[in-house]
Amino acid sequence: MKGLDYPRRFPLISLEHPAKQEPPIEQKTVVDGEPVLRVRNLVTRFPLRSGLLNRVTREVHAVEKVSFDLWPGETLSLVGESGSGKSTTGRALLRLVESQGGEIIFNGQRIDTLSPGKLQALRRDIQFIFQDPYASLDPRQTIGDSIIEPLRVHGLLPGKEAAARVAWLLERVGLLPEHAWRYPHEFSGGQRQRICIARALALNPKVIIADEAVSALDVSIRGADYQLVARSPA
Repeated sequence: MKGLDYPRRFPLISLEHPAKQEPPIEQKTVVDGEPVLRVRNLVTRFPLRSGLLNRVTREVHAVEKVSFDLWPGETLSLVGESGSGKSTTGRALLRLVESQGGEIIFNGQRIDTLSPGKLQALRRDIQFIFQDPYASLDPRQTIGDSIIEPLRVHGLLPGKEAAARVAWLLERVGLLPEHAWRYPHEFSGGQRQRICIARALALNPKVIIADEAVSALDVSIRGADYQLVARSPA
């Protein structure tokens, strides 16, 4: 499975004007060298239990022998119908769900065999943007605290620098710095998803896994958010 360089931009076409516009020069973003992420024969299954003894009677084969490479600067999309295992594949890469087979290798290190402590440290370099922004944010925290939380967990940036980082991230996703003091219920679904994108960008990760991260956004601004996420990882 192979991804693409930075997503292509199509020129504005005017059907009334006879002049043809030249297509823009595509920017090469894929860096030569070794893949930042390798996945080999990934298998993820969920047991189904039944009966008085709650025994496993069968399994749901969510992901079966998925393999791909992700290169620095590359955008890779998994396409499939609902229930085909796209989200499960993304979650398995960070071991949010455990896999039953295969290898997941990030920068030469196997993720699927890491201890919990080493896995937490690795998650600084791989961030996940969930599909549902309503369930992704703590309703009791201001959005500023939600964005700062990854920095605190990993011991990065003191208070003043972290606050400046939050203001910069909010502006980057099209919100205002003063929004940091508001709570999730004060924002629309699309704005909440942008907050989730800002939180994922806070650690400057090398890989961002986005589970339909722009599905809650208006069609007119989805392109801008695609570009925002695509430009961010190293």
